[in-house]
Amino acid sequence: MKTLIECRQIEKRFKGDGIETYALRNVNLTLNEGEFVSIIGPSGSGKSTLLSIVGTLDTPSAGEMLYEKQPISQMNNKKLADFRFENIGFIFQQFHLIPTLTALENIMAPLFGRKVSYDKKQRAEQLLDLVGLKDKSNSLPSQLSGGQQQRVAIARALVHEPKWLLADEPTGNLDTDTGEIIFQLILSLNKEKGCGVLFVTHDPSLAERANRKVEMRDGEIISDTLVIQHA
Repeated sequence: MKTLIECRQIEKRFKGDGIETYALRNVNLTLNEGEFVSIIGPSGSGKSTLLSIVGTLDTPSAGEMLYEKQPISQMNNKKLADFRFENIGFIFQQFHLIPTLTALENIMAPLFGRKVSYDKKQRAEQLLDLVGLKDKSNSLPSQLSGGQQQRVAIARALVHEPKWLLADEPTGNLDTDTGEIIFQLILSLNKEKGCGVLFVTHDPSLAERANRKVEMRDGEIISDTLVIQHA
């Protein structure tokens, strides 16, 4: 199995009022191609901070992150932005849709200002169909339910066919039934599209349905275990 992402002794520190706080301590993590990895732990355990560093939205205070054995720290801002565009799709708990854009336009948003080899509108329409919202292409976010908005957000994350989907509590703002629909959608994308998934959750039942379960506490990884099969 090909290793795509490697975190080596990652630390993240914050300073405030003269006090230094560790969000991450000595985190070592290897992510392999096509894996579905869950990250679970209590609030404040460092899950979202780790996700931000893996997704290059934030930088570590110490340690190194490598992608296909190349240090991310050596990239300038433009190369880093290109790296994210080519490799990473983000799904957040809060959806982060642009309220003045339609569902179709929100999916196309990451492509604005980018030269790509495919038809942008056609790709967005295909993804809208994939997430079951073909009839909502002209709807604004305010006209969609929470579950529908999250499906648009997933389609947006997939628009440039990233190698990894980074999902930060994507079911956290949804009821149980809608959350299950969203989880099943992400699971099917992992199986059918082959994109890796890093799935942050508070829900133990969802965490157990990944290929691997990483448990965090107080900024450290306390266990990293293989899960035999999906539920």
